[in-house]
Amino acid sequence: MNTGLIITFAVVLLLVLFVVAKYNRLVKLRNNRENAFADIDVQLKQRHDLIPQLVETVKGYASHEKETLDRVIQARNGALQAKTIDDKIVAETQLSSALAGMRITLEAYPDLKANRNFLQLQEEISDVENKLASVRRYFNSATRELNNAVETFPSNIIAGMFGFRKEMMFDLGDTRATLEEAPKISF
Repeated sequence: MNTGLIITFAVVLLLVLFVVAKYNRLVKLRNNRENAFADIDVQLKQRHDLIPQLVETVKGYASHEKETLDRVIQARNGALQAKTIDDKIVAETQLSSALAGMRITLEAYPDLKANRNFLQLQEEISDVENKLASVRRYFNSATRELNNAVETFPSNIIAGMFGFRKEMMFDLGDTRATLEEAPKISF
């Protein structure tokens, strides 16, 4: 057999194995990201289930805060209707912002803050929010790994060939400033 043909065959075989390995790694990273978002979805479902109870409890005390409560319900409904991971990230960021606005508004209602049902709901939502923060960190880590693989050479060539793209992180965006602000209380 011709030595040149054997060398060419070996180079092609190595190139194919390289492409297959890079492709498989990208698939694993994408699946890891999707699995991480599934963990977020579980926590989001719990939060979505608690929000109507919280809103109904607040309505009894703060009936004139209808606009704030309506924003929370609209944001929740938008989050429930989101289908893709990117749409859910945007919708959940809006819901977090609406909930932060409601928390600030509620500081003016000391009777409500003493209500047992309200306190229990607040505690449950706080627990869900803590779990969400944890799974969001894991999701962002998985997304960062995928994005690094999609953007670095030589895997970026394979990523481009097979339609892998840089994915969206799940951060608080503009809501971060609102959440870091101390609530304003006036009497």
